[in-house]
Amino acid sequence: MSLVRKALDIFWSPAVWLPPNITWADLEPNDKIQYADYRHLLYPFPMAILMLSLRYLMEKFGFAPLAMSLGIKASKPKKAPPNDVLEKAYQHNSKMKHKEVLGIAKQLDISERQVERWLRLRKTQEKPSTLVKFCESSWKCSYYSYSFIYGILCLWNKPWLWNINECWTNYPHQSISSDVWWYYMISLSFYWSLTVSQFFDVIRKDFWQMFIHHIATVLLIMFSWVCNLHRAGSLVLLVHDLADIFLECAKAAKYAKYQKFCDAIFGFFTIIWIITRLGFFPFWILYNTAIDAPRIVNTMFPAYYIFNGLLSLLLVLNLYWTSLILKIAYNALSAGQMEGDIRSSSSDEVSDDSGISSPLDSNNHNPLTNSKPK
Repeated sequence: MSLVRKALDIFWSPAVWLPPNITWADLEPNDKIQYADYRHLLYPFPMAILMLSLRYLMEKFGFAPLAMSLGIKASKPKKAPPNDVLEKAYQHNSKMKHKEVLGIAKQLDISERQVERWLRLRKTQEKPSTLVKFCESSWKCSYYSYSFIYGILCLWNKPWLWNINECWTNYPHQSISSDVWWYYMISLSFYWSLTVSQFFDVIRKDFWQMFIHHIATVLLIMFSWVCNLHRAGSLVLLVHDLADIFLECAKAAKYAKYQKFCDAIFGFFTIIWIITRLGFFPFWILYNTAIDAPRIVNTMFPAYYIFNGLLSLLLVLNLYWTSLILKIAYNALSAGQMEGDIRSSSSDEVSDDSGISSPLDSNNHNPLTNSKPK
């Protein structure tokens, strides 16, 4: 136990997490200042379970009936006929080369065409239906809409929304209000739920980029909470939520075959994405945390640099997804409408003409997203 205690003391050293000459005792909640309490970071775990339950109920009793009313059917793809040899080969390597296909065809005494057809059916039967994808996008669109509206209402009367340097006034002696507390707790619970549900949702080619994004967002939220950087963190959440609303809305419109509406929303989304993710985020928030903050606070600490490192990682992911978005936009202009899905709906890159690229998930999923502090 003494070794564990020593390790925890080293990990939670004020020299790492807090500005010089500040101790954890200085940040205990009191009658004057209600500091962020690191123990409250446990609340989002049960809240994430509630979030997943809410999603299930909304998809089953809300979004699924809506989808069917729009003509989206819960159709199941035709299954490949049972074949132990082909199934074993498929499980070993789902992307067989011509020589492997030829070898199996000879082994089973069937044609190459029959093997290729079986493989196509086998891949297709793992693809989620359009109904499933519509419900997923509708859920995320609903959450991001709520989160952005709540964020605006929450921060509207906060001085740091209008003067970002207020993020560092009297730092770290800054009280956290109840509305910002809920903003953080609900956002963190959502990203925890996304981290779990990502393994069950539609699997796309940027699966691991999205996973890194969710982890970076969770770490940012937790880092900014523990270090009392919630003012900057709340701005990151707000900036990253907006574009995700229109992304998920465009995807849902695509699945419902409202092509013109999808095209219009996607065009609007592209503009909002560039303004928020490549404009406000790097030149307003990241510039302030990296350049202005040291001049205001004077002396920084290791956790501050980790915080900025995670913000920089989100910027890199934003740049990666921007390249995908611009590729989609270029293809759309060339074809006259949104076609296909750069983030294919399965990791094996089976063609998916019913989808639309989703550079986030989420997420955002959204940094603090959610690029989320997404």
